Amino acid sequence: MCCNHQFTFTSSCLGKEFGAAINKVSDNNMEIPYKPILPDTRMPIVIIGAGGIVRDAHLPAYRKAGFEVSGITNRTRARAVKVAEEFGIPNVYDSVAEAVASSQPNTVYDLTIMPEQFVETLRLLPDGSAVLIQKPMGDYFWQTREILEVCREKKLVAAINCQLRFAPYVSAARYLVSQGLIGDLYDMEVRVTINTPWEIFPHVIIHPRLEIQYHSIHYIDLVRSFLGEPASVMAKTLRHPAKELSSSRSTILFDYGNTMHAVINTNHDHDFGAKNQESYIKWEGTRGAIKAKMGLLMDYPHGVPDHFEYCLLEEGREWKTMELEGSWFPDAFIGTMSSLMRFKEGSSDVLPTSVEDVVKTMAVVEAAYKSSDIGGVKM
Repeated sequence: MCCNHQFTFTSSCLGKEFGAAINKVSDNNMEIPYKPILPDTRMPIVIIGAGGIVRDAHLPAYRKAGFEVSGITNRTRARAVKVAEEFGIPNVYDSVAEAVASSQPNTVYDLTIMPEQFVETLRLLPDGSAVLIQKPMGDYFWQTREILEVCREKKLVAAINCQLRFAPYVSAARYLVSQGLIGDLYDMEVRVTINTPWEIFPHVIIHPRLEIQYHSIHYIDLVRSFLGEPASVMAKTLRHPAKELSSSRSTILFDYGNTMHAVINTNHDHDFGAKNQESYIKWEGTRGAIKAKMGLLMDYPHGVPDHFEYCLLEEGREWKTMELEGSWFPDAFIGTMSSLMRFKEGSSDVLPTSVEDVVKTMAVVEAAYKSSDIGGVKM
């Protein structure tokens, strides 16, 4: 991999892509834009798939944002009917072909199906249409390449739903970093020590590449969004000795040179009560630090409150808390859909989670698995 140290950001890009509403911190009247800007154009959404993530995140987010969901289709029609009744979706289609034939030209297609179904489904969409594809972008890198190629062939305006980039605490942190308030960023850490109820994800729990492919991929994509492309990656993903899961714990270390430390540590097997469970992202710079608690992952799927705090050396070593509205679920899903709609309508020239960008996330995922298989230096 090439090394691209993107440690600084332009405030104009961040203001345009990551924030519209302003949250004021009362102690110093700092204004932090962290909510996504909504599109100017009405674009109906057709959802392809009616799984749990649709009910838990996509549709609550779209309802909150005021987006129009015009239709839904699913291989099992009864499930689509149930979701449509719950969320007031006017049209249930028997097939993707029927949904496409019945939809307006400016429809945005929201694919929430499993990765092995992406290519055949994308081929059914109108050329040039906008489509938001559920992560991961393929279960294996050869699938990733196929998805990328069909998007290119059909000239689709295609993005991957890597929504953690748009979580309120991530957008707030991105703004603080971009403004240089914590100085030069030199350390980024993600730590997750929780008990994950994988059994509520029946289609995922059986996957041979469970932990990195379906969980740590969020953090890999997040690290890339802040730091760019690493020179290399070192990783080890492990299974629990008493469980049938293919993997449930991972450590991933990124090489960004001899000053930047970037690491992901996940442990989904910490079933020893809530006291010592952890779930956070931390950024450290030469002038300050930021820490965001990802409350969603603790006591999942119920979650606990998020917590966002920062410390600026010029103001002493006191940690200050910022109250942010919303959380990863469902609010971050507004961000991915909004950015796609705005790019499609032309009000933004940046599509942060485009397939052309997220293919690089998938390359890091693949490298992490290769590193885990090869192992370390033999003693």
